[in-house]
Amino acid sequence: MNITFADLTPIIPEIIVAAVAASLLLIELLDKDKTKDYLGFIGIGVALVTIYLIPSSQGSAFNGMFISDGYSSYFKFIFLISLVLTILISFKFLQREEAEYGEYYSLLLFATAGMMLMASAADLILLYVGLELMALSTYILAGIKRHDLRSNEAAMKYFLLGAFSSSFLLFGISLLYGLTASTNIFQIAAFLKQGETSLTLLMAMIMVVCAFAFKIAAAPFHMWAPDVYEGAPTSVTAFMSVGPKAAGFAVIGRVFFTAFETVQMDWTAILIGLAILTMAVGNILAVVQTNIKRMLAYSSIAHAGYALIGIIAGTTEGLNAVMVYLLIYAFMNIGAFTIVILLDKGESIKGYNGLSKSHPIVAAMMLVFMFSLTGIPPTAGFIGKFNVFMAAINAGYTWVVVVAIIFSSISAYYYLRVVMNMYMKPMEEEMLIHPNPANGAALLISILMVFVIGIMPSVVVGYTFQLFM
Repeated sequence: MNITFADLTPIIPEIIVAAVAASLLLIELLDKDKTKDYLGFIGIGVALVTIYLIPSSQGSAFNGMFISDGYSSYFKFIFLISLVLTILISFKFLQREEAEYGEYYSLLLFATAGMMLMASAADLILLYVGLELMALSTYILAGIKRHDLRSNEAAMKYFLLGAFSSSFLLFGISLLYGLTASTNIFQIAAFLKQGETSLTLLMAMIMVVCAFAFKIAAAPFHMWAPDVYEGAPTSVTAFMSVGPKAAGFAVIGRVFFTAFETVQMDWTAILIGLAILTMAVGNILAVVQTNIKRMLAYSSIAHAGYALIGIIAGTTEGLNAVMVYLLIYAFMNIGAFTIVILLDKGESIKGYNGLSKSHPIVAAMMLVFMFSLTGIPPTAGFIGKFNVFMAAINAGYTWVVVVAIIFSSISAYYYLRVVMNMYMKPMEEEMLIHPNPANGAALLISILMVFVIGIMPSVVVGYTFQLFM
């Protein structure tokens, strides 16, 4: 089969990202003395170029296995935004942590390429390839601090549990292939519309749910998140908390709304239990944390539960709400981790005592991110939760929203505890900060987007609705 350039047009963004990632490895081999910051800027440039190319690369490739459409383009924008922000916050931080390895930026790009493949996958085999490219890269990134025992432990736990989740996915794919004789999600959907729900189909669906639940850190498949978030370098934690989670939801939206459309009632029942358990575990266990990275890890688990409510709705409105929620989550979560990076030894929540007196601007920015994560208007976090909850109410799941609101009220305690420490407690020891232009740019982008989306939500809400028109 002859493949022309036109056949590859839809996958050009992924090719560019992967090619630059490979190029960075070669550049590092030629320059072993030190890692240059311009490598990160190359990554930013590639991300921006890819964003520019995405709108002109709509279509399918590889006999329908790969689809580039408005849905995938939106998620790719989230991935690239998280990549840009992660690179910005990594420059000086890697020097401080003595983890300034050239392959760091290459691994970020490979992980992003894997996420982009996942968002465009219309075939379960391609989905698995993208997932493993993302997962293997993030396993290494978690342990990039080679001489740090916590980082090594984080990478090992992430790798072992990730391997189990991959085996669940492969088992589910094998069952689906045995049942439908295809791995294409559209052909699977067409086959399932012709027959009745079988035990094999339910088993396959459960296996797929388990695999995806691990990737989005949904309970009870969340056990890796707190230890990995705490042990990994903070810049890697920020990246993992946004990109892989968004990729997981991109796949859930594509597979469940297409391949498993005929068994929606079955997977909805499973996801309701999963969402409630996830919100309970995330919010309740976050209350007792003393390390802010572990607190944000449990916060990330809770937010996965909120986002699942949009999937539970089973409507286009619900899927739109999830997409908006994930974009908002990217800005407010990476913003919060940027503050942690900015502060010297900023992992202890007690260390934030009196921060408003020594560094009022930093404290004010952290306040904004904590308010947004809580869901307090006029921040973007309020818009994200409001859209997801309204989609579920309109779909008839009011009681699930009531449960979510109760757990969201619990979350106010641990988010606002940080604010209380900064503004209402005496300073025990002055916290040193490590300001630099790159961190400042990341914070500025995050703060602006939190307020812009919070005050003018139509800038993103209207766009996502157009994707399905």
